[in-house]
Amino acid sequence: MDISLSEKLKKIVLLVLDVDGVLTDGKIIIDDLGNESKNFHVRDGHGLRLLMRGGVDVMLLTGRTSKVVKHRADELGIRDVYQGAKDKAPMLEEILGERGLSGECIAYVGDDVVDIPVFRMVGFSAAVADAPEYVRAQADYVTEKGGGAGAVREICDMIMGAQGAWSEVRARYGMDAGG
Repeated sequence: MDISLSEKLKKIVLLVLDVDGVLTDGKIIIDDLGNESKNFHVRDGHGLRLLMRGGVDVMLLTGRTSKVVKHRADELGIRDVYQGAKDKAPMLEEILGERGLSGECIAYVGDDVVDIPVFRMVGFSAAVADAPEYVRAQADYVTEKGGGAGAVREICDMIMGAQGAWSEVRARYGMDAGG
């Protein structure tokens, strides 16, 4: 990992995620009754749980409003869920002010043009691999995986690695005991 990237990741205390196109592949399934479904990657969820156990908070900040998102957040233990955020940067600025956090300790993962203003206000920004080129060009990092396909886990692993949290994960899962 690049040293300057690692230095940015060491400071992270809050990971903020867009949902559609980041935690999901961006597809929205709506049935005849209007019920919405989304696909979430299980390893992204486990990565978020590991990250939170390591002391990094997670927040969802999405432009759409969906019961599915709230259900997934509850399942993962994510308390901070902001839906219907059409203009994310001012909303995040307000949230950070309320918490007394500076942008340099925030990581943000997005996938579309609405995420670019947020990229500019955080310490570490990432775009998923399948984001448009003009979004990827604005990010500090572009994931190898696409949205809903392990991109979030990739970021979680990077943060945990930079912060030295992998030794605890390795010990917890017996990775240092010959396996």
